[in-house]
Amino acid sequence: MKYMLLINSSADDTDNTGGASFEEWMTYDKNVRESGVYVSGHSLADLTTATTVRVGPSGERTVTDGPFAETREILGGYYVIDVPDLDVALDWAARCPGARGGGSVVVRPVAEFD
Repeated sequence: MKYMLLINSSADDTDNTGGASFEEWMTYDKNVRESGVYVSGHSLADLTTATTVRVGPSGERTVTDGPFAETREILGGYYVIDVPDLDVALDWAARCPGARGGGSVVVRPVAEFD
């Protein structure tokens, strides 16, 4: 079953590392890829590069710089993994450096439609 691991850092974490070193992130990434569970994943560019699109009831489009939602966490990247069950997905999430230092990893099943 495929699961998406959404890696969130605290809004105070300006470099989106969750207090983890670059080496810790590289080790985690290598482990995910070499284990055979890796499907896809990306780190996202700095939040200041984001653009938000909203469409009103009459179809008018409003485009603004950045996401300005009231949140204490910022999505920094994701992995999609293919594992037997939720327990294994939770184990991978717990190993992720983004789960430490005030960050979190949200685990969600990927919906598959026939």
